[in-house]
Amino acid sequence: MRWLVAAATAALFVGGAQAQERERTDAPLLEPYKIILVGDSTMAPHSGWGGAFCAHHVKSAVACLNAGRGGRSTRSYRQEGGWDIALAEAKVPGYRGTWVLIQFAHNDQSSRPERWTEQATEFPANLRRFVEQVRAAGATPVLVTPLTRREFKDGKLKNTLASWSDQVRGVARAMDVPLVDLNALSAAQAEEMGAELATKLAQEPPTAEELAAAKAGTTLTARPAPPEPPPIAGEGARGQVTRKFDYTHLGNVGAEVTAQLVTQALARAVPGLRSQLVR
Repeated sequence: MRWLVAAATAALFVGGAQAQERERTDAPLLEPYKIILVGDSTMAPHSGWGGAFCAHHVKSAVACLNAGRGGRSTRSYRQEGGWDIALAEAKVPGYRGTWVLIQFAHNDQSSRPERWTEQATEFPANLRRFVEQVRAAGATPVLVTPLTRREFKDGKLKNTLASWSDQVRGVARAMDVPLVDLNALSAAQAEEMGAELATKLAQEPPTAEELAAAKAGTTLTARPAPPEPPPIAGEGARGQVTRKFDYTHLGNVGAEVTAQLVTQALARAVPGLRSQLVR
């Protein structure tokens, strides 16, 4: 028994000596990147492409913040304080670079009094102000044209956001801002898919009537959103997301398909991010 104790003690001693002899260095400082997404529901979690983009298309060296919010325009996003929060995030030090992707127009086009903006003057002016403030914060703005609606008439896509996208492109050219032309990319994709297949990008499946109309080449008017579900009781998570079928918002498949479009276009527009973007 004594020799077993002696052997164990010797082994511990040798192991300790080896540990003391190992080289020890400090880890180098992080040089992370940061991407902030600013926009409406077509970018926001659960209804847009932003969640899939942050989850699947950036490397771990990228802090990806999705600040997209449903129902917001260039005017209401600022008025409610969402822009102040995003801008504060853009000013946080410690990153090799910070990029702010800005995508609006769906709700600027709305008739709701707290949302709408004038297309030819107010909307581009709001975008220019965003760009100026991002640059003043030490970050890089990237403008994104709005995701197309997947509405069809007689087999042809009705791109109701085409003229608003022209305004975004004009600001990008005038101010030398990188551009992700999501409207052009998503419109071309929807046209290639056709109305029937494009229904698979929605949050929920279409009804038989909606699917038949799409198959015939002319989509129906989008249904109103379903009522809010009853509250959840208990001590667990209580947040709920209302999902619906329409021709604007994205389900899991639509989010991933669109995030891939954004990723490839962003890599072309911002070469400095190419090493951090995942196909």
